[in-house]
Amino acid sequence: MPVTQYPQIQSFLDYVKFEKRYSQHTLISYQNDLEQFFAYLASQFDAPPVDKITPMFVRSWLAEMKEDAISSKTINRKISSLKSFFKYAMKTGVVDQSPMTTVTSPRISKRLPSFVEEKDMATLFDYIEFEDSWKGRTEKLVLQLFYNTGMRLSELINLKESQLDPSHSQVKVLGKGNKERIIPVSKELVAALQSYVSDKPLKLETVHTIFVSEKGRSLQPRTVYSFVNNHLAKVTTIQKKSPHILRHSFATHLMNNGADLNAVKELLGHSSLAATQVYTHNTIEKLKDVFKKAHPKA
Repeated sequence: MPVTQYPQIQSFLDYVKFEKRYSQHTLISYQNDLEQFFAYLASQFDAPPVDKITPMFVRSWLAEMKEDAISSKTINRKISSLKSFFKYAMKTGVVDQSPMTTVTSPRISKRLPSFVEEKDMATLFDYIEFEDSWKGRTEKLVLQLFYNTGMRLSELINLKESQLDPSHSQVKVLGKGNKERIIPVSKELVAALQSYVSDKPLKLETVHTIFVSEKGRSLQPRTVYSFVNNHLAKVTTIQKKSPHILRHSFATHLMNNGADLNAVKELLGHSSLAATQVYTHNTIEKLKDVFKKAHPKA
């Protein structure tokens, strides 16, 4: 296996896991990308040492992936993994220079993020019936929190009771890279969350997450994905009906109602404005629509 030929891979993975504290999902992506690259080097170039890897080796691998019709988005992620690896290799003195400096990423056509219309979200919470049970109560509250805070799925299911701050109407969220951020929450939603926590059917000492199943266990991602999809299907016909769509909806509705881009960036926990700016496109589309309807010369 390439990992045994290149012990630097495990050293890098340990670094991003224990020092950078990246998520398990990111770790798996890094590991898969690096193992694929070094397996390719072993099969095509007789496993050159790390400090002898040139941009040509990298481009050769990228060219093979393009021939295999791998998407530009996936190739860009693999390039990003290699950049991070060689940056670490430079930091630890394994290489003097990264072979990635002259490697360019393929362009990706930007797609506007899908979102649920404001009127459809209002319909969901005002008119859709939820089960009169712990399950129904959990599902409605989860949907409300997603839409009111823009949290990621992992952030919401791992949200602990101690992260809720009722006196300041806010929640403290632990995001990517263990970065903390504060998100304001309405007093009505805070009260609903407090009531939910105090009514938990099984007070299991080991479970301190806010949301639990009828059996008192933390919610599983697949379960949340399933019920979010089912409920959104009742109010919208958009293709994707995932928890992440509620994050997109949160951001888009804020932007459409005049929120500051930097404020939305902080609320979403983005590390750069570039990731948040995609939501301005939806705002522009809305402005075009308003212009067409309202301007006599449109």
